[in-house]
Amino acid sequence: MAAPPEMTILDISGKYMMNKSLSDDTDEILRLQGVSWFKRRAISMASIYLTVRHYTSDDGVEHIDIDQVLSGGVGGNTENRILDYEEREIQDPTFGWVLSRSRRVSLDEIDNEWLREGWTDDVWEHGTVDTRAQSETEKSHTNWVVEQTWGFEEIDGEKRYARHLDFLGPGGEKIRARLVYDYQGTL
Repeated sequence: MAAPPEMTILDISGKYMMNKSLSDDTDEILRLQGVSWFKRRAISMASIYLTVRHYTSDDGVEHIDIDQVLSGGVGGNTENRILDYEEREIQDPTFGWVLSRSRRVSLDEIDNEWLREGWTDDVWEHGTVDTRAQSETEKSHTNWVVEQTWGFEEIDGEKRYARHLDFLGPGGEKIRARLVYDYQGTL
């Protein structure tokens, strides 16, 4: 289902389900991140649901809290993004130890064309959510980096929440992927 026309990147609060037919396959990215074959297989078969709460805290800092649930009892995780670009260490149940930071940034400030292309006018006007995560190599014993931009795209004539991923694997593997989500309603 399409996101409401009035929804903008300034508030992406809502419920979403990953549209696997419009999203790129991420199995190779997950493999290079050290996710087991069994867990990757379970992820590929599960439906992925996001509950997104987007708000500004009392101190004026933008936050995006995301609860991700996978169908079939596969599990899930929580992403608590603080858009101040401070690096934070996270122990993720899927990816292990990760260093992550997030910010809102103008698309003009992003050099990577893949991360800049395809967004709706509101993302060009207000900036994208830009996240960078990398393995905490000493603790996770792997080495990868991913940068993502988040926003809305018009896909097949419908406004959809999407993420562009630019991934660099432990052996220099470079993979680009797009994740697309169907809007499921308000919180």
